[in-house]
Amino acid sequence: MQSQTENTAGKQDRRLWVKAAAAVAVVALALAGYMSMSNTHAAPDVSFTNLKGEQVSLKSLRGKVVMVNFWATSCTTCVAEMPQMVQTYNMYKDKGLDYVAVAMSYDPPNYVMNFVQTRSLPFQVTLDTQSKLADSFGDVKLTPTTFVIDKQGNIIKRYVGAPKFDELHALLNKALAAA
Repeated sequence: MQSQTENTAGKQDRRLWVKAAAAVAVVALALAGYMSMSNTHAAPDVSFTNLKGEQVSLKSLRGKVVMVNFWATSCTTCVAEMPQMVQTYNMYKDKGLDYVAVAMSYDPPNYVMNFVQTRSLPFQVTLDTQSKLADSFGDVKLTPTTFVIDKQGNIIKRYVGAPKFDELHALLNKALAAA
C-alpha cells in the first residue's frame, strides 16, 4: 500500500515539475518576443550603386528615415504593392524619407531596368546581383521584405509581405517627427 502511495506522489511531483517548466517556457518565449519587438538594432553598414551609377552608403543617409525594400519583378505581391510604395515615397520624401528598392539577385537586370523605366519609379533602385545586401540584412529570401530605418540608422520595423499601409504611414509619421 505504501509503494502505491509513493508512486502516486511521485507522479504528482513530476506533473508539477512539467507544469512549472511549461510555465517558465511560456514566460521566456513571451519575454523574448517582447524584447525582439521593442528593441531596435543598427542597420547594416552597406553601400550600393544605384541605377544612375551613384555610390550610396546607408550611413550617408543618416538623419533621414529610410525604407529598404527587397523585391523582384517576378514577385506578384511586389509588383502589386509598388504603386502604393511610390505613393508613400511621394507623400513623405519632402519630410525626410529616402527609399531604396533592392532588386533580388535572381531578377534579370534588363527586367528590373524595364520595370523602373515603364513605371517611372521615383526613388533609388539597386541591383543586388551577388546577394550582398540581402545577406547583410539577415539573409533576406522572401519578397517583398521592407525595412524601416530611423534617423539614427536603427531598424525599427521589418515587414515580410506587403505592409498595412495605414500602419506604415503611422510609423513613418512617428519616425519622421522624432529628433
